[in-house]
Amino acid sequence: MAQNMMLYWGSGSPPCWRVMIALEEKLLQGYKHKLLSFDKKEHQGAEVKALNPRVQLPTFKHGDLIVNESFAACLYLESAFKSQGTRLIPDDPAEQALVYQRMFETNNLQQKMYDVAFYEWYIPEGERHESALKRNKENLVTELKLWDGYLEKMGKGSYLAGKNFTMADVVCFPVVAYFPRLHCPKEKCPRLMEYYEMVKDRPSIKASWPLEWLEDPVGQDTLKNL
Repeated sequence: MAQNMMLYWGSGSPPCWRVMIALEEKLLQGYKHKLLSFDKKEHQGAEVKALNPRVQLPTFKHGDLIVNESFAACLYLESAFKSQGTRLIPDDPAEQALVYQRMFETNNLQQKMYDVAFYEWYIPEGERHESALKRNKENLVTELKLWDGYLEKMGKGSYLAGKNFTMADVVCFPVVAYFPRLHCPKEKCPRLMEYYEMVKDRPSIKASWPLEWLEDPVGQDTLKNL
């Protein structure tokens, strides 16, 4: 079954990484894949453009079906292979609601992290302002406190949506992993870092760990002064 799948991906991209984790969790190893360089703009080539009009990664194809958004691809894999591998969406409506809520809240955490860590990448030099970066840092600290509060409420050893590893973890872990990677002070999010330490050695995550992170385990210090 996995041989009919093709994933175009970029290393270190949280959206790409989450699809790879989902594939591992659903025991779909052996899927075809093509690593593309963002720096060389390989993802903007004709091969991806033919499948994805937004010319973005991940671009995922299963047989004749094309699913390009990472959340959609993850949910598709759970739906199509529900009885295979790890059950990532619970049946209980209340538990399911929390999984979905944490999944989509990940967008807030990711964007606020990007607004600080990659401020100089996204904002042209003439448009940068210290006051804007300061505000972005404050917003990120507030967001981290929110997630720490979620984990504190659920108790030590909890995953993001309860006692089981779910789609919330598949979607969010690649974002959480950037905080130690970019040297965010642990005191800004102690519970989130406990969660990171608990989950980082999970087989699906180790199997899909970003290649450049293996080559350069130190990372950058763009969140050091958060």
